[in-house]
Amino acid sequence: MSTTTSFSTPRILAAWFVHFYTALGLPLLFLASIELLENYGSPEKDASMFFFWIWVAVFVDATDGFMARAVDVKTVLPDFSGRRLDDLVDFISFAFLPGIAFAVYDLFPAGWETFAILPIMASGYGFCQEKAKTDDAFVGFPSYWNIALLYLYVFQTDPWFNLICIGVLCVMVFIPIHYLYPTRTKMLRPLTLVLGTFWGLSITAISLWPDATWTLPVTWVSLTFPVYYIVLSIIHHVKIHRKE
Repeated sequence: MSTTTSFSTPRILAAWFVHFYTALGLPLLFLASIELLENYGSPEKDASMFFFWIWVAVFVDATDGFMARAVDVKTVLPDFSGRRLDDLVDFISFAFLPGIAFAVYDLFPAGWETFAILPIMASGYGFCQEKAKTDDAFVGFPSYWNIALLYLYVFQTDPWFNLICIGVLCVMVFIPIHYLYPTRTKMLRPLTLVLGTFWGLSITAISLWPDATWTLPVTWVSLTFPVYYIVLSIIHHVKIHRKE
């Protein structure tokens, strides 16, 4: 039986608003899908709006958790799974649409477009693992395909390099390394959130103007955060195993 009747109407409405906020990722991803359709088969591809809608959806995903914990939506609305909704939005924004975009924006060698199925399938495995998330970490490469997509697109790296890079990351999904959960990993969390905020702003600018003359140097500078993230994730992983 639902326990929502034990809470005040404003609190119940606040909890539903948090779920609505999470669900906003779906129309944003619909707009990103439209951009992919318009670019598919087009000789002149413009990925700026695709990246823009994807990163707005990521911003929603990055901020809804704080709101959910503040309202305590699990307690107020126990019959509605916000985590399931969040996973649905995450799979589309982090895995499914970026997977399609690898093929649409010709990032793989000619004839290898269907290779994009692999990161989607790997993420399907990752998302269905009960231990894919712990209280303070992602276990296995956390399907950051939208990030890989953006960097490979801006740097215009060789298609064969892209193929190998994505293939290695697919394998990393199955290796249980503990990656930082930026909002939950306590180790250097304030620094991670500050750096992540600046990185997010730079990524938004890069997404809006991926072909501008200043984009390439800004993208190189922005790589410092992914490097920081990987190094700190390795330290965090070693620390966890030492405790065990």
